[in-house]
Amino acid sequence: MNEILALVVALAAGGALGALFFGGLWWTVQKAVASGRPALWFFFSQLLRTGVVLAGLYFVGRGHWERLVACLVGFLMARFIVTSLTLPSGNKQTRSAQEAGRAP
Repeated sequence: MNEILALVVALAAGGALGALFFGGLWWTVQKAVASGRPALWFFFSQLLRTGVVLAGLYFVGRGHWERLVACLVGFLMARFIVTSLTLPSGNKQTRSAQEAGRAP
């Protein structure tokens, strides 16, 4: 039972790391568009976000691949949640229809 709790905590931590990473990316794009030096915004944001996520993955994994996988699943789930929350409300239907016709 203790291992299941550790996996649930790892999943939640991955979700928090994903929300931080992708929410921070969205915030960076908003700030960089209005900035005179967008390259600096993107560079330092990427550096900070990647560093925090890698440190978080290292801390959560602690040598257990199962926890690391659960953390990565939470990270990917957060990507889809943040993406759906940050799309403008009028573009949700249009965007999915456009993506359906696109080749990978």
